[in-house]
Amino acid sequence: MPVSRGSISGSFGPLVGAIDEGTSSTRFIVFSANTSTVVASHQVTIKQICPKEGWVEQDPNEILSAVLTTIEKTKDILQMKGIEAEELAAVGITNQRETTVMWDSITGEPLHNAIVWLDARTAPTVDQMLEKLPNRLKSYLQPLCGLPLSPYFSALKIRWLIDNIPSISEAVEKKRCLFGTIDTWLIWNLTGGREGGVHITDVTNASRTMLMNIQTLKWDSTLCRFFNIPTDILPKICSSSEIYGYIKKGALAKIPISGCLGDQHAALLGQMCFKQGQAKGTFGTGCFLLYNTGPNRVESTHGLVTTVAWKLGNASPVYALEGSVAIAGAAINWLKDNVNLIEDVTEVEELANRNGHTGDVYFIPAFSGLYAPYWRPDARGVICGITEDTDRSHIIRATLEAICFQARDILEAMYNDCGITLKRLKVDGGMTQNNLLMQLQADLCGIPVARPKMVEITALGAAMAAGSAEGIKVWDLESTQDETFVDTFHPVITEEERDSRYEKWKMAVRRSFGWDTCITPQHSSTTLT
Repeated sequence: MPVSRGSISGSFGPLVGAIDEGTSSTRFIVFSANTSTVVASHQVTIKQICPKEGWVEQDPNEILSAVLTTIEKTKDILQMKGIEAEELAAVGITNQRETTVMWDSITGEPLHNAIVWLDARTAPTVDQMLEKLPNRLKSYLQPLCGLPLSPYFSALKIRWLIDNIPSISEAVEKKRCLFGTIDTWLIWNLTGGREGGVHITDVTNASRTMLMNIQTLKWDSTLCRFFNIPTDILPKICSSSEIYGYIKKGALAKIPISGCLGDQHAALLGQMCFKQGQAKGTFGTGCFLLYNTGPNRVESTHGLVTTVAWKLGNASPVYALEGSVAIAGAAINWLKDNVNLIEDVTEVEELANRNGHTGDVYFIPAFSGLYAPYWRPDARGVICGITEDTDRSHIIRATLEAICFQARDILEAMYNDCGITLKRLKVDGGMTQNNLLMQLQADLCGIPVARPKMVEITALGAAMAAGSAEGIKVWDLESTQDETFVDTFHPVITEEERDSRYEKWKMAVRRSFGWDTCITPQHSSTTLT
């Protein structure tokens, strides 16, 4: 067994690798299991293919090639430090979720480009599926899978591919078609591909397909029948931490793959949100907040989704509530690219601090509707409270506050759903480097905001899962719970000011509703008072 691997790397201690395959890039990162620090890494950009408006695809072979390249380049960096790649104890994988790949089990070749998670082509498929549901209720299947009917999730992408790509429908009929999210595609290829590759996924990725039963953690026959998807194309569902197989060749030949989580779940683990009531927020182009609900599956009545946070080996599964914000960092890019209020994103913090307040201006960046917890596709962006004294610094600061208010909306919904008071919010993502944004988040939510000094949180979560797997055991998760490595921002405004500003935010949100009259409003259960 590979337990002895990684134990001979000198001062670094045991080493664990992590493949972090995201929407725009792929990275391979090697961590020290003793210190949770990065020893070596390499990154490769991944292209997006947009054949039509709203369609987003990627080449599965390009993704695989990028992963192999990052591994080889990282091997070279390790060698310069006197470390051989075969010393790694294990490898974990974290990946963009919902992105769908279908390939031929005989040739090993993709039958179509991967359909990326944010692709919107399946909206008509959703409408067809809604006709099968009582009152066209999008949440009808939620008790089974934890998710509302939406173009995002993999089942709709599978259905579209079978219905529209003849080579896929033919392969399905001949029982030589395999489906997988990106984790499955990579593991199958790394463990041998058509020569004995392991066809598996983990519970976190499976929970984003709309095909897994959120209670049993198995493929659900009712859901598969509803979407008319044959179960023989689906991978085996495994835990997030176990030995799935061994890498067949290359720099990491014979090293086990023993960790697998979707990116947001890996970030929750990497942030060490092990306890019920802990939460993390990832701030990038959008914002994703996950709230650990422990062993309890909380069915949201406030616009959130229920998901599996992780299942580590034979331990019981941990669940989470998730809320997503469409526009976070994208609003800063809008200030730069569309209205020219800033020349560079690096200016934002200084300009937003110029007046020290927003001048009572509120910005709702609902460029294409509002996501959780409102779910109002008819909403559009509005700026409220403008006076003759309003200048660009007020609007820039209001943009930062909009990101924070949207996060508070989700945190309020999480509290209303499960009644657990959040003691602090752990954050990661590119936008967290903005100190003002972090302070505003603490002020407007009324809780401390903890930012890690180590930025590779998502990859860290995958490495932790891999290194702690049975048969590996070079990573002690309990000793990893060291919370001294963060910068913490504490609230400095009064509760009265905080709540007064939040009430005005909700007033502005109401004013954003109903602007796109071509869309039938889909009222959320969230009540604005």
